[in-house]
Amino acid sequence: MIYLDHAATTPMRPGVWEAMRPYADDVFGNSSGVHEVSRRAKNALEEARERIAMAIGAGPREIVFTSGGTESDNLAIKGASLSSIPRRGVVTVATEHEAVLETTDFLRRLGVPTSVVGVDREGQVDLPSLVDTVDANTAVVSVMYLNNETGVIQDIAGIASAIEEHEPDVLIHSDAVQAFSSAEIEVDDLGVDLLTITAHKFGGPKGAGLLYVREGTPLEPVLHGGGQELGRRSGTHDVASAVGLATAMEAALADRSRFRSQVAQIRDDFEKRVLTAVPDAVVNTPETPRSSHHLNVRFPGVRNETLLMRLDRAGVAASAGSACQSGASEVSHVLEAMGLSPGEARESVRFSFGWNSTADEAMDAATIVIDLIEELR
Repeated sequence: MIYLDHAATTPMRPGVWEAMRPYADDVFGNSSGVHEVSRRAKNALEEARERIAMAIGAGPREIVFTSGGTESDNLAIKGASLSSIPRRGVVTVATEHEAVLETTDFLRRLGVPTSVVGVDREGQVDLPSLVDTVDANTAVVSVMYLNNETGVIQDIAGIASAIEEHEPDVLIHSDAVQAFSSAEIEVDDLGVDLLTITAHKFGGPKGAGLLYVREGTPLEPVLHGGGQELGRRSGTHDVASAVGLATAMEAALADRSRFRSQVAQIRDDFEKRVLTAVPDAVVNTPETPRSSHHLNVRFPGVRNETLLMRLDRAGVAASAGSACQSGASEVSHVLEAMGLSPGEARESVRFSFGWNSTADEAMDAATIVIDLIEELR
């Protein structure tokens, strides 16, 4: 199988499972306990926390371990809104992940004022419109750093600066789940108060994530119980996953320069070969600012559901959009927000490349795509 669905999940990088294994076998203690077995687990957890904090320019107390991107997004938005009474409102963007949009809709049903700002044809949010939507009732603004379906990059630092100037008490959250492999993640440079990261998008284990919470940021917990994570997220820690997250972040950080150049070249060569052979194919995102590893492309007259099934049979893994809706039965809300019709969205496929993608595999996959397009037409 030629795997071109890294935006959904990636294989673990070398050394990650080896780093995790002792905490699944020998060092199995509950890190909240007081005896020697627990202390060994606690030490590993806090060491992982320090390594993670260093990787994004944060302090260790600003790292909250979660089960992944969905929980982190929920905690960021619900936690900010519910802790900021009477300033409770949420402002977000139409192309966000379902974890953000559904959380925002949940709060709307509770009576929280919410706004969802649109994007232009290239997937960029209009900054003046976003800023104008923020008012004295707004608690948090959530804007994704790098879109999971299209690879479109938003200017998070510019957005944070503009909102701070307009309403300095508003918290800024960014879902950076797709960004860590290729984009610079320094929380002070971005100007965010809350930031979501999950391990399995860059070579770590599934079910391991974090929410960066700037020191002093009010945050009502979503999970109540034992008061772990300084009361921000209760529940027994998965120490092995925390260690895996830290190990994968360090590996991805060390590999970021190569990833940005080599993986981007593999993606570009794949794109060029497909577009040359299928000249009416349309790339749904602009050349820049776009990630180094996403390609969302429309093949007029070819349903993505049919193409994906044929690609799977031919040994190529791709998707129609979000990993949470990676089939083609639903129209991509991201592409619709960018102005594509439902019919055009159903002709669009996402190919996403990762840390272990190779040029030979990409060229073989391009040949398969070209042949299938011709056959289906």
